[in-house]
Amino acid sequence: MTASPFPLEPTPAEAQRAIAEEFAFFSDWSERYQYLIDLGRKLPPFPDELRTEANRLQGCQSMVWIVPSGDAGRLDFAAASDSAIVSGLIYLALRVYSGRSAREIVDTDADYIADIGLAKHLSPTRSNGLAALLAVIRERAQTELA
Repeated sequence: MTASPFPLEPTPAEAQRAIAEEFAFFSDWSERYQYLIDLGRKLPPFPDELRTEANRLQGCQSMVWIVPSGDAGRLDFAAASDSAIVSGLIYLALRVYSGRSAREIVDTDADYIADIGLAKHLSPTRSNGLAALLAVIRERAQTELA
């Protein structure tokens, strides 16, 4: 698999702060959605052979696949979606959580979602899918800490 570009920032808190600052540049949600789409295009390539039912995220209307790797010291997540906006949501989640220790992941709430107003602007199905993605990331980290 392609090497992960994550983490971009030294800590999850700094990643969330950077996300909030970037989204603050845009005056309306049509611009923010376009930025999400642009971010989704930056996801590393996701091999077709990993687009299996076993790697598919349940609870998401779009097709989403996620593959964790690593251990408690560093967990990496590769993920992809067939939806442009969902790909952007994946990018944001991986920016905060991928390449971090299991302890950092468990100790970090996804504050960026509220900070950028995302919760108010996602459809219920996208909100459910994002919650499912974050749950998979957190569960893997908790498993590594057990």
